[in-house]
Amino acid sequence: MDNNCRALVLDVAHCAIDSVRGDRLVEQALGRTPIDEAVDVVAIGKAAAAMEVGACRALGDRLQRALVITKTGHALPELAHYPGVETLEAGHPVPTPASLLAGARLLEWVREAPADRRMLFLISGGASSLVEAPVAGVDLDDLVRINTWLLASGLGIDQINAIRRRVSLIKGGNLLRVTGRRQLEAWLLSDVAGDNPAVIGSGPLYPGRVPQATPVDCPAWLARLLDRIPETEPAAVTAPPHRVLANLQTACEAAARRVRRDGLVAHEHSVELDGDAAATGTELARRLLSDLPPGMHIWGGETTVTLPDAPGRGGRNQHLALAAASVLAGQTGVCLLAIGTDGSDGPTEDAGALVDGGTIRRGELSGLDAAEHLRRADSGVFLEASGDLISTGPTGTNVRDLVIAWKG
Repeated sequence: MDNNCRALVLDVAHCAIDSVRGDRLVEQALGRTPIDEAVDVVAIGKAAAAMEVGACRALGDRLQRALVITKTGHALPELAHYPGVETLEAGHPVPTPASLLAGARLLEWVREAPADRRMLFLISGGASSLVEAPVAGVDLDDLVRINTWLLASGLGIDQINAIRRRVSLIKGGNLLRVTGRRQLEAWLLSDVAGDNPAVIGSGPLYPGRVPQATPVDCPAWLARLLDRIPETEPAAVTAPPHRVLANLQTACEAAARRVRRDGLVAHEHSVELDGDAAATGTELARRLLSDLPPGMHIWGGETTVTLPDAPGRGGRNQHLALAAASVLAGQTGVCLLAIGTDGSDGPTEDAGALVDGGTIRRGELSGLDAAEHLRRADSGVFLEASGDLISTGPTGTNVRDLVIAWKG
């Protein structure tokens, strides 16, 4: 039964992720959108390559130029077959020298476009670290230090982006300073609650209304750096129209349809997961063993992990899954998957983990202690030993995380 349970949960997750693939969504959207003139396309984010493939297939010779900026290892060979497509890979989740090269090229590429050229921006999560042009007085070392602290801080995405945009010539609508009066439109794969275009990818085309106050627990070195950066007025250009092609709800609904197709019961939970990953995993597992009814349970969201000084291997989904496994230990007929829809979890190449009542025992056979690995933010090592890590490779999408659990 447990093996059947695991196979079913994985199949449901793959179906959900497939429903929000960037290539299919962009191609379908362009098929419904009349574009007769020449168009330039910019794709930025973890799903950029897939989204660009969809644009190339649909636009044909109407596509004049394309710039793709994506995570290292996420480029797609198919793009090499289309003329005029330039692909750059850069670092994630922390900016790298390639991120600065990508930022400089983006600004140059936009300026090179004819003044009357129509431009379509395809933006997905991950853009924040992949492309960057820092303000005067901020260098790559500063960006790495800032982003490393932000990722370990446990802050929500709004607060993280408020700081990122303070130090950027691109984020927070600043890219509008170089787009001029060109006809622009942005199509988005949303990886944030509320689908705010000012938050997705740190909003390069959208100033937005996001928190600007420095967090109370901001370290002194970061407060000093921010204090010496002057506030700037928004670009004197109207933000372009945008379209959200898919979000987390899209994936959750597809998961539920897949379950019901087999005549099984699907429970879609409307409350989005957030807060501490370990606490969330513990709570979900306890509920699975108590008040939740049998069937497939589907949640979505994005939790956080406050990292220790020397974190081990893992990401928020692995952290959540191992915490859940500690509660499920010894139980049968129940399993839980926590997975990043983009195919990655934190700084690892694993997408997440699928745990069950035997996870803890399997890890202990290798001499490992789950509580200790949770304390060290080293869940990936334990879950590798237990055989529960899930690796998908790049998925061509990014709509946050899914948690799918079966209770028999």
